[in-house]
This record gives sequence, C-alpha cells and structure tokens, in this order.
Amino acid sequence: MPVPTYPLRGPRRTVSWIAAAALSAALLVTGPATTSAVGASGADVSAAADTTVRTNQLGYLPDGPKRATVVTTSAAPLTWQLKNAAGAAVASGTTTVRGTDTASREATQLADFSSYTGTGSGFTLVVDGRSSHPFAIDAGLYKALRSDAMSFFYQQRSGIAIEASLAGAAYARPAGHLGVAPNKGDTSVPCQAGVCDYSRDVRGGWYDAGDQGKYVVNGGITTWLMVNAYERAGRAGTAAALGDSTLRIPERGNSVPDVLDEARWELDFLLRMQVPAGKPLAGMAFHKIHDAAWTALPTRPEQDAEQRELHRPSTAATLNLAATAAQCARVYAPYDAAFAARCLDSARRAWTAARANPAMIAPDSDGTGGGAYGDPTVSDEFYWAAAELYATTGEAAYRDAVTGSSWHTSANAFPGAGFGWADTSALGRLTLATVPTGLSASDTARVRASVTAAADGYLSLMAGQGYAVPLPATAYVWGSNSLVANNAVVMAVAHDLTGQQRYRAGAVETLDYLLGRNTLDLSYVTGYGTRSSQNQHHRFWAHQADASLPHPPAGSLAGGPNSGLQDPVAEEQLPGCAPAACYIDDIGSYSTNEVAVNWNAPLVWLAAYAAEPSAGGGGDPQPGAGCAVTYRVDSTWSSGFTATVTVRNTSTTAVDGWTLGWTYAGGQRVTSAWSATVGQSGATVTAKDAGWNRAIAPGGTVRFGFQASVTGANPAPTAFTLNASACG
Repeated sequence: MPVPTYPLRGPRRTVSWIAAAALSAALLVTGPATTSAVGASGADVSAAADTTVRTNQLGYLPDGPKRATVVTTSAAPLTWQLKNAAGAAVASGTTTVRGTDTASREATQLADFSSYTGTGSGFTLVVDGRSSHPFAIDAGLYKALRSDAMSFFYQQRSGIAIEASLAGAAYARPAGHLGVAPNKGDTSVPCQAGVCDYSRDVRGGWYDAGDQGKYVVNGGITTWLMVNAYERAGRAGTAAALGDSTLRIPERGNSVPDVLDEARWELDFLLRMQVPAGKPLAGMAFHKIHDAAWTALPTRPEQDAEQRELHRPSTAATLNLAATAAQCARVYAPYDAAFAARCLDSARRAWTAARANPAMIAPDSDGTGGGAYGDPTVSDEFYWAAAELYATTGEAAYRDAVTGSSWHTSANAFPGAGFGWADTSALGRLTLATVPTGLSASDTARVRASVTAAADGYLSLMAGQGYAVPLPATAYVWGSNSLVANNAVVMAVAHDLTGQQRYRAGAVETLDYLLGRNTLDLSYVTGYGTRSSQNQHHRFWAHQADASLPHPPAGSLAGGPNSGLQDPVAEEQLPGCAPAACYIDDIGSYSTNEVAVNWNAPLVWLAAYAAEPSAGGGGDPQPGAGCAVTYRVDSTWSSGFTATVTVRNTSTTAVDGWTLGWTYAGGQRVTSAWSATVGQSGATVTAKDAGWNRAIAPGGTVRFGFQASVTGANPAPTAFTLNASACG
C-alpha cells in the first residue's frame, strides 16, 4: 500500500485524520524508521546537535544582524570571540542571558556580533570554549540561494522534460503526466464519478509537494508569492536580479523576466482548471487533480501508472484563480498583452462564478490519492480576489467588495501564526498596501499601518525567544517553516513601506533560523549549511528509499517541526519532543519533512529580498548637505511609467514631517502615488509624507512611489528640495 501524504500542508481550520490502518501501512512501505542522513559536508545530521553555539550556518550580511544562540546552563554571561578562518580573534564580547526558550525548552544566551562588518569565509564563533560551525560574512550571501530555491520550481514542473544542462544529470528526467505510457494523463483527465461527464487537458503546472498532485488552492498562494516577488522588486528597483536569463530555466533569453516565466508554468495550468463555458458551473475552478490512489514511494513522475482524476470545483479554488489571474493581468501586461488580457478575462469569470456559488466547500473527506485541502471559510479568499481585481482594474464593483468585506478592517487579517493557503486575507492587505489604488488616503494609510503593526508583532515574538523565531511556541504545526518565512515577508514589506531598518533586520534574521540557528543545529534548506536536511519526503528525490535516485536538490525547504507528530516515523522517533524539536530528517516523516511549493515560494521571496543591497539598491544617491535622494524609474510603457524615490536623512538631526520637491522637464504628469501624497502644478511636483512615515531618523530613509504619464523623452529630475532646502 502506498504511503499517504497528509491532506494539508500548513495551518488549517479543520483537520482530517488519516485512518490508522493507512498510517500503519506507511511503515510497511518505507521500512523501519531510518534517521541517519548526511549533511552537505558529510556530517551525520541524525544525531544530537554538534555544537551548543547555534548560528546561521550559511552566514551573515556585513550590514545585517549577526546573532547566535548559545545553549548553556550558566546563569552568568559568557565571553565570546569571533574568529576568522586563520583562527585569529577579530571581535569579542559577552553574551546576554535569555533564560529558558519555551519552544525548545533550552536555557539560552545570545551573542550579538552585529557591530563587526568585515567580510570573508570560515568565521567561527567561540563561546565558553565551544565553537560554532563555520560561516561566511558576505554581501552576496543569498544570491546562490535565490537561484537554487527558484530551481526547485523548475524541477517540480509537470509535463516537461527536466534537462540535465539546467538541473544537473542526477535530476534530469522525461516529462511526466503527458499521457505517454504508463502515464494516463494529464492531457485528458476525467472527473471523479458524479462531478462532470467530460475530460479536461490540465497538463503542466507544478507538482505540489512530495506527491504528484496539483492543487489550485496551494498553487494560488505559491504563484502569488512568486509574482509578488517580482512586482515588489520592481518597486525596489532590483527587478533585474529576477530578469531574463537570471535563472536555470528553458525560457531564458525570451525577453521576459525568468521569475515570470516560471510562474507562468503554473498560471497556464490554473487557467486550464477553469470549468469551460457551456458546462455546468462555468467559470468555477476544479479544486485539484491527482492520482485516484496514492502513488507508491518512490515513483518517478513519468513512471506513474495511476489513473488521474479531476475533483469537484470549489469556491476557494475559484477565488484563488480569480486573485492570481488578476495579479497576472497587472504584472504580465508589459511583456505579453494577450496573455494578460486572457488572465483578466479568466479572473472576471471566476469572480462572477464564485459570487454565484459562494459555498462550494471542498470536503475534508476527499483525501484519497492526494491532499483534501479543505477550507470551510472563504470570506478571506473573496477579500483577496477583490483586492487583486481592484488593484488591476480600479473598477468600483471590486472596490466595493474590498471595502465591504469584514476583512478590510479586521485586526486578524494577519494571523498571529502566519498567513497560508487557507488564510489569505493578508495577501489582499499586502497588495492594497503596496499597489496604487483609488482607496482614500486615510484608508490606504490604515491598511499600511496594519502591515507595520503585524510586523511589530512578529518582532516582539522574536525578541522574547532564545532563537528569535517569528512564530509562537504553540504554532509548530505541519509546514511550520512556511509560517516562519511568510511572517518574514510581512516584515520585509513593512521595511519597504517605512524604510525602518528594524523590519529588514527581522526579515533577514528569520533566515538564521531556517539555516541552522535552531534547537536542532540544522539547516532546513538542502545543500546550505554544514548540517542540512537531506531526506525530505518526495517520490523522485528519494535516495533514502532507492539509492539510484537523488537526494533533494539544493535549495529545497523542509516543512519543519510539527508537534502534532502526524506520521508513523515521527510518532515512533519523537515522542515527548519540545515543539521546536519535533522534526526528523527521514523520508517517511511526511508531516515534518515533506517539501511543498507553498513552502519554497516564501523562501524564494526572502532570498531575493536578502540578496539586495540593504537600502534597496537602484544606484548612487544624489548627495546634499542634509539629505540624499535616489530617483529610480521602475517600469515604462508607451504612455507612462512608475518610479520610486528614496530620501535619506544624512544629517545628525531627525526629520519630523517632510515635503520633497522637484521639477520635470519632459512634460511628465503624476497620476497616482503611494506612501506619500503627491501633487503637481505645471512642471513642479511636491510629495508630502503620509503621516505614518513622517519621521526620518538620522541615517534613516523613507521611500515612496508613483505612477505618471509621459509622451516622448522621460528625463529624470536634476535637483530636489527637502522642506524647501536644497537636497542635491
């Protein structure tokens, strides 16, 4: 009997338990629990932690936070030394006693060496005679992770051969699920009995996780994060890092940003999952497609002989399609107008269909052969979809759906544990906070303030813990690492909105936890760190089950600690574990060690963010006596452009309230703005703070953006004034 994969990956509102018989059968398939694994350097990662000095095993950014957690029973502070590769001490200090960390149940102290800004590799932190694993301090630390975390998606593609030249020889394979024997799909997939009387071509998309199912509700949040990473980079002026020919994908060189090419592989699949015109429930989206019975572990995709099935449409899936297709229409328009128009048409039809069928809930009982992904509450998906449609079209009907939603003013739009595939109100808030809309200035300011309030909450969580994780000790659930990463995304957006470095520090420090600064002394990202996960639950990357198959490729994020112990291996090996220690690097532990697209997506987002210069990049500022200004055009089209302006306070006195002025020489006209109130009289433009960002500390920055119309040349301003004084 094949190994079942748990119906859900991430936080959920209702729980469907797998039958005990199926769980017992899983042990028969995988054999006895095997806890031995080999890390990137050959270290055994099944044993207890190697060291009591826990660091980010990849390293630290020169201008970022650099903290380590020390496990010790000492009640007094300890002396630490930072040593370079030659063993020479380059910095020293004393730790801060933190006490018992609730999630790990360990007595901890913190060593903070953030003041050291030297660079290099082979650094170690020595505390009380014990040394950390070696790590680097390097501004380019996250560039490789950005690429590898993105490669995960190419290698999860269905319906295309994975090329050795792009993925490596061990990971090359023929296309899966194109109807070539022994496959029975996905070019003509029938519905489950009673769902429909026709078949659909639903080829393509990403395999969701360690199984080979494809799920609209999980594909939705994943696609949104991928496309949002590019949209956000455009505002920050760093989109080139995700541009054409930056990734290892076959579409490179087609004048389309590679991250959008990768996301389109899933978007095309999501569009195919829409019920066609003329059929019952036209415009709705089928909830999922996967094998009728659980696929055996291991099974290469092209060798899967199980029958594939379409599962009944659901309101949640339909709204995921509406949201991501509306986002597609906005972001893809400069690169493929026809595809963008197709996306918008699909989004409108999905929205209309969901409004007509607001309570088609996917049942939790539908968990044979694939995850159920049941979600009985879809008001948050309605809010998210309305926000995306409004941000793209500006139409009053979608605005009214946004402002009429209880989620628009709810204090719970950002869940304390973190947003996820079943909790999507935060996605609507993030879009409304960052994309120009016609919402009133006060409403927009309130939405943006909710982002910073959520980020402050995550920072507070981190400050009260020994390992600085933006997650409550009660939230180590299935896919906990994705919650951690999603909360870091919120902090990063807060940094974009305010320019306040504490939010960037929180987002970057979150990566420390994922990369080894945790109670297990383990990097949850394959190939990164001295000790990293290697035996994640997967049908093809299954070396532990079949030595002829590869380990997961570098850049794959494990689901992480799950105190529920919801698989036989975890139940046997981890009884009584502390919440943050309920993880085992074993292919049979699908509840702690599976991979999933919605877990790797925020890792991509964060790696891209952390790989940027800390001020957001975009060129050298224009110097002035008390301020410096960076003016950056982010995107252009035939009749307009968007731009971002960053103002840095270079004086020793805080700015409390600001107005920036400049003059256009090319007839440009500002049409909308965000994070500032922008007015224009003739060629003169003034941008005034939005209230919540009125203060600029010495050395601090504030950033705002706008959209403008232009015909012909678009020369940049040559001079700026801040509060009527020359700024460069």
